[in-house]
This record gives sequence, structure tokens and C-alpha cells, in this order.
Amino acid sequence: MTPLFISLLLAAMCLECRAQKDNVLQPKGDVTVTEGEEVTLPCQYNTTSTTNYLFWYKQDGNNSPKFILSRFTFGEGKTEADQRFSSTLNSTLRSVPLKIQKLQLSDSAVYYCALQPTVTGNSKTLLEGVTLC
Repeated sequence: MTPLFISLLLAAMCLECRAQKDNVLQPKGDVTVTEGEEVTLPCQYNTTSTTNYLFWYKQDGNNSPKFILSRFTFGEGKTEADQRFSSTLNSTLRSVPLKIQKLQLSDSAVYYCALQPTVTGNSKTLLEGVTLC
């Protein structure tokens, strides 16, 4: 039986970043992921704020990005219904990796890591990406 490969694009965005000091960083490169496996998508961030709000979004096809989860420096954050997606914000390491368990073909998408503030009327975007296939 031939394994199915899932193609994911990881992109990071920070809208209206303060003086270019606030941003999210992700490594570039390709990774091969097989259906049923688990993957962790990295996201490092830099910010001058002590209160951090980080978000993950999934965009498939020509659809608009869909909220997956949020993580905050203080408190739990929010996760949508699909519990296969999880993340922990580590303010010491300045990271908020997205873990996807039991990958499905429908997980093929572009994944965005976003640092607050997100959409506030400004269309400036800082993007970095890595493709998982």
C-alpha cells in the first residue's frame, strides 16, 4: 500500500508590527509527512511586549484562513473543536509550536502563526514559510 503524503505550508505573519521589532520566525525547507503521523510546526517570536498573544490559522485552497487556536502569556487561550491541534506558549524560549496529531489528508493547507496584533485594518504582512510535503 502506497502511503499518502500530506502537504502543509507553514507561514508566519505579524500585522502592524511595532518598529519591525515584533515578528514571528520559522525555518525554511521541506519536510515529508505521512498520513496518520504527527507533526510539530515551529514558530519562534520576538516582541517588546510582556503580554503575548499568538494565534494559529489554517488556510486550505482559496478559502479564507480559519482560526485553529490561540495561546497567551497568561491563561489558557482558546482551541477550536479539533483536539488533534495543540500548542503551548513558552515565553522563555519565545516559541509557540503547533502540534498536529493523527494527520489526515484534509490537513493539507497553509498554516499561519500570527503575533498580536492581527487584523486591525492594516494590510502589511511579514511572511516566512516552510513547506511540508
